Amino acid sequence: MSGHSKWSTIKRKKGALDAKRGKIFTKLIRELQTSARIGGGEPDSNPRLRLVIDKAKAANMPKDNITRAILKGIGGGEGEAFEEAVYEGYGPGGTAILIETLSDNKNRTVGDVRHALSKNGGNLGASGCVAYLFEKRGLLVYEGEDLDSDALLEAALEAGAEDVIEGDGLCEVVTVSSEFHAVQQSLGEKNFEAATAELTMQPSTTVKLEGKEAEQMLRLADALEDLDDVQNFYANFDISEEELERMA
Repeated sequence: MSGHSKWSTIKRKKGALDAKRGKIFTKLIRELQTSARIGGGEPDSNPRLRLVIDKAKAANMPKDNITRAILKGIGGGEGEAFEEAVYEGYGPGGTAILIETLSDNKNRTVGDVRHALSKNGGNLGASGCVAYLFEKRGLLVYEGEDLDSDALLEAALEAGAEDVIEGDGLCEVVTVSSEFHAVQQSLGEKNFEAATAELTMQPSTTVKLEGKEAEQMLRLADALEDLDDVQNFYANFDISEEELERMA
């Protein structure tokens, strides 16, 4: 499995998506509000909002919750604005980490992020220290017993996808960020519905972790995901399937 989506794969295996649904909803509501505040409440003219709505639906967020968050974002109001910030740092074994946040208190956020890193074998770095190791990409994940991977591969490359990676019972379709929505729409018209669809940061190199460092990295990943202010984080670690089974 490709390194850039390793954490997404691990989360599916651990069942973390369901276990932390409340936190996921909190993060999605913030993103819905912020996307609507910045680009308006119409998903057809606001690609960022459209993507978050898709993520919210995939997480089974009730339609009323989505609508309320968008209306709140459009309406604005004192105390409703969240500020975006990206932090960079290092994890166990020299893993490069990018952390995207939405916060109403940056001092609290940077303190929480620094604590999570330092407690789990990492440290906060200066701006630009690892960003050059990542590129923005679109990632579409398809799964299911009836998935025709050969047909998906052909359709994806025809639609302009950059790469298709098969393994672990699913297929990942990777696109350049500017072609993400076009490829997703083209595959949808051919009845390929993505289990997850997101813009992600793909690392150019990966760091293989084993033993204590692998365990620390998973603890750090959990700690970062537990922070309400952290919307996404990306890391270039790679942990083998055998190592994951050993830790399970």
